[in-house]
Amino acid sequence: MFREMGEEKSGKKYGVLKNSLFMLQEARKNVPSVIWLAVLDGLIAVAVSVIELYVAPSILKNLEMHGTLSGLLSTILFFTAGITAASAVQAYVWQNMRYGRIELRDHIVTRVRYKMSTSSYPLREKQAFINLLVKANDALNDNDKASEAIWTTFTGLVQNILGFAIYLYLLKSVDPVVILVTVVTAVLGYLVNYRANEWNYRHREEEEEICKHVLYVQDEAQDRCLAKDIRIFGMGEWLCGLHEKYMRLYLDFSRRRERRYLAADLTDLILGILRNGIAYFYLLYMVLDGRIGAAAFLLYFAAVGGFTTWIGGIMENIATLHRQGLELESVREFLDYREIFRMEEGMPLNWEPGASYTIELRDVSFRYSGSEAEPAKEVFSHLNLRIRPGEKLAVVGLNGAGKTTLVKLICGFYDPDEGEVLLNGVNIKVYDRRDYYRLISGVFQDFSVIASTIAVNIAQDTQKIDMERVADCVEKAGLKKKIESLPRKYDTLLDRFVYTEAVELSGGELQRLMIARLLYKDSPIVVLDEPTAALDPIAESDIYQKYNTLTRGKSAVFISHRLASTRFCDRILLIEDGRIAEEGTHEELLANGKRYAELFELQSRYYQKTEQF
Repeated sequence: MFREMGEEKSGKKYGVLKNSLFMLQEARKNVPSVIWLAVLDGLIAVAVSVIELYVAPSILKNLEMHGTLSGLLSTILFFTAGITAASAVQAYVWQNMRYGRIELRDHIVTRVRYKMSTSSYPLREKQAFINLLVKANDALNDNDKASEAIWTTFTGLVQNILGFAIYLYLLKSVDPVVILVTVVTAVLGYLVNYRANEWNYRHREEEEEICKHVLYVQDEAQDRCLAKDIRIFGMGEWLCGLHEKYMRLYLDFSRRRERRYLAADLTDLILGILRNGIAYFYLLYMVLDGRIGAAAFLLYFAAVGGFTTWIGGIMENIATLHRQGLELESVREFLDYREIFRMEEGMPLNWEPGASYTIELRDVSFRYSGSEAEPAKEVFSHLNLRIRPGEKLAVVGLNGAGKTTLVKLICGFYDPDEGEVLLNGVNIKVYDRRDYYRLISGVFQDFSVIASTIAVNIAQDTQKIDMERVADCVEKAGLKKKIESLPRKYDTLLDRFVYTEAVELSGGELQRLMIARLLYKDSPIVVLDEPTAALDPIAESDIYQKYNTLTRGKSAVFISHRLASTRFCDRILLIEDGRIAEEGTHEELLANGKRYAELFELQSRYYQKTEQF
């Protein structure tokens, strides 16, 4: 089963270079302009820096040579125009580059969402898969995350490497000792700051854990649902105490972090004084020795500072690229996570209208994965069950008996640990599992209502909706009067969390909406896993009778813990202790006078009115 398959990851190893190439390949295939704009942005940034470097020395040189006022103004105008033009182009490039970066990130987000929504059901319950999904989403959830920010890093690398080369060429006339001191102090300054930043990065989970507790207490304190409990049980003082406790932890963490940043800043200051002092005195010596003029002194001194910036920038970009590579690694691992069911590579299974389908569970055993705290629990052992075409089968039993697990096996959400689930005698493992899902319509306890129109909720589609068919299904489900009384009818929006103008349907109305959805899909096999559990017994019985009437000719599996609701079925199974304890029609099981009859008698005392349907 899925819990014993080790790590169903891709088996690939990722590194900074491979993750960088991944982003470049994604951009080349989907938004190629992102690459060229990133390079262009870096080139323009270097051009602006070089122009600014020459402004003051050029003006000073003009003054040293007693140039004319018009010449001085021309020089100033030349550099001003150059800086303005380069800055304008840079701003234009940056503005247009943002759209491409966002588009590329959105493309990767879509891939992750598709993977998440189409992965096999067991993977959605596997902790390793869930953890990767959380990390992948974190790497994609805003503009500052690796999936988008990496292009700023690429631009920075282009800019810093090119700037380093140009400034190194400019400093070729300076004593190598000055260049060496500049390089060494820049590297040491970077390493000191890197250690401080790296400490913060290594302890980010500690900070996130503290912040999570602080935000949790704040959210709970202002939650409307808890307002009554807070007042009745005097929880206010307790919540304030928790908030103060976690705030003290956060302040302590902040002090530890800021001490490291302070030490790094002081070290950087000392190294900067040392570097600039040596460069200043050496260049001053060259001026006094007549080897360079004041303009050259200013140029070289500014170049030493810029040279330091380029070196630090290169190292910072490499470190950032490494960190972003780690974030992108989770995205790639998630996208390459191995599927445990056959999907597209499985054998096609085309649904033929009017065809008969038999589902059989043969010698099936199944257990859920365990943990240190809770050992693995066996749900079924060597279970055998055959669902005939067009049969109405009820599966009843107490909570925890395994009814929902049985449904998941029938629907192909799980594969058994032992035995087979067969469709017309063929193991469903060989089929494209998504094709198998198309044979089944289901309504489950936690059925979904999409934040969209009633029509979309019924058709489960946004492109091709047969409105005549939608209306017909709504009428059969008994919801026509309600929907056509609404101003926007089938275009009425649902889910007020998203749409303020949305309509809220009652529990019974939602059930009838699910009936309409089921009828619209019109699959040959229907599964109902206690979708009416939140309704009262009479309402549940009414809904189940509706399902029974509207699914004639289809195979249907009805799950319920209320025995009276499913007594119309052709066959009833009572599940107890992971096995089929009793089997037969409602009348046969009552006549047997065993466990089913006992449970029915107990329930009928509480649901007297249920007997009247």
